[in-house]
Amino acid sequence: MKVFGRWVAAGGQRAADWAWQVCGLGLLLALAALPMAVAAGEHPDPDSGLPEPRRVIQAGPEDYREAVARLQPGDWLQLAPGEYPRPLSLRRLQGTAEAPIVVSGPAEGDPAVLLGRPGANTVSLLDSAHIVVRHLTLDGQRHPIAGVVAEAHGNYAHDITLEHLRIRNYDRGQGNTGITNRVPAWNWVIRHNDIRDVGTGLYLGQSDGSAPFINGLIEHNHVARTRGYNMQIKHQNPRDTLPGMPVDPKETVIRYNVFDKSEGGSSGGRARPNLLLGHWPLEGPGSEDRYRVYGNLFYENPHERLFQGEGHVALYNNLFVNRQGDGLIFMPHNDLPREVLILNNTVVAGGFGIRLDRPHGDHTQQVAGNAVFADRPLRLPDGLASADENYTESLERAGEYLVAPLAALHELDLYPRDGALGRDEATQPAASGLPDVSLDFNARERTTDRWGAYGTDQPFNPGRRQGIGPALPDCAPCH
Repeated sequence: MKVFGRWVAAGGQRAADWAWQVCGLGLLLALAALPMAVAAGEHPDPDSGLPEPRRVIQAGPEDYREAVARLQPGDWLQLAPGEYPRPLSLRRLQGTAEAPIVVSGPAEGDPAVLLGRPGANTVSLLDSAHIVVRHLTLDGQRHPIAGVVAEAHGNYAHDITLEHLRIRNYDRGQGNTGITNRVPAWNWVIRHNDIRDVGTGLYLGQSDGSAPFINGLIEHNHVARTRGYNMQIKHQNPRDTLPGMPVDPKETVIRYNVFDKSEGGSSGGRARPNLLLGHWPLEGPGSEDRYRVYGNLFYENPHERLFQGEGHVALYNNLFVNRQGDGLIFMPHNDLPREVLILNNTVVAGGFGIRLDRPHGDHTQQVAGNAVFADRPLRLPDGLASADENYTESLERAGEYLVAPLAALHELDLYPRDGALGRDEATQPAASGLPDVSLDFNARERTTDRWGAYGTDQPFNPGRRQGIGPALPDCAPCH
């Protein structure tokens, strides 16, 4: 009986050992299937300006969704090259200002491509904060979806950075967008993105005035071949403030972008401007917010004007080229133009150049320092601007003053001819307090008094300062 007991005990031990081996093998297999996480060492992209990551996690098309679900503050998720067939769902992820959560594809070489699929937006943000998404290609495959969306069934999305994204094929309908927020959004940075072949490039806010977009920075983007707007920021209702939402006056800056509607746009009743800016809240938090729009190229729109705005806007040091149509207009849309500053722009247009309709009488409007070449250069309220505050000429004579105003984009040059467009210091517009107002379109210091967007004294166009604007090989003003 004792022998039998010893045999049972030994057999039980062998069974237990076998069970542990099987479980250990299963655990190893399970761990092998998980994304690889390594401790932070060398920064994945030291030129990004982002903090040193706490962990670097590597994943591919088979396991990236599991990796995303476990991201913590300071994690940097590196996606391998390849095609990703399911959405990138960033739901209830909370980074911090010091330790954001980063999701990045390869900065060079073969891309990580997120493929659109019916019924799901490709990058979905839900109640997330301090998130950076970069170096990804988003291909909507012409499904009726959007590229990047802060989803309407959430509550907020703040401190979101979207950079170096290539967004394509979201043009099933005009309402399909490249980037949009459907909930309150603040402290977003949208930069160095290339957005083409979409219904609407950037649609920020909701059509009913909810989902305010607050304190944004939109810079160095290229938006082209959109059915509707290259970009629209919707008007805003009085805000229901959320924890962390800014309540003091803020500025949304739109600078060094190319907004191009030379092809692919809708006509007739569905035609839209390249950029439309709606008004801020009429009372309460946000009512003193401002748009600062400078250093941008607005290029062609055969069916609409290039720019439309209302509310508080400063528009300066931009190039506007619409040789088949109108330039820029401030007009009532959902409210009235209020504080409006239109300064030091160069406008080349086949219709009107600069137009201001029915501005609010209790606010300041100034139109000065502009060089306008158009069939109807200025259409302004009586007494707003005298003839000596802007330089105006017909479109037909633009070539006498500008180097190549009628050329295609790859040769376009709105730089003044040598000796042209000089002005007296007394005609300089008063423009203190605006960011980078002392810089011209090229982001170079103004060294001479000239009408329009260029202000250096070289006899030829010196080109843009390094790192300014999108790097487009077929866009002469971009270099």
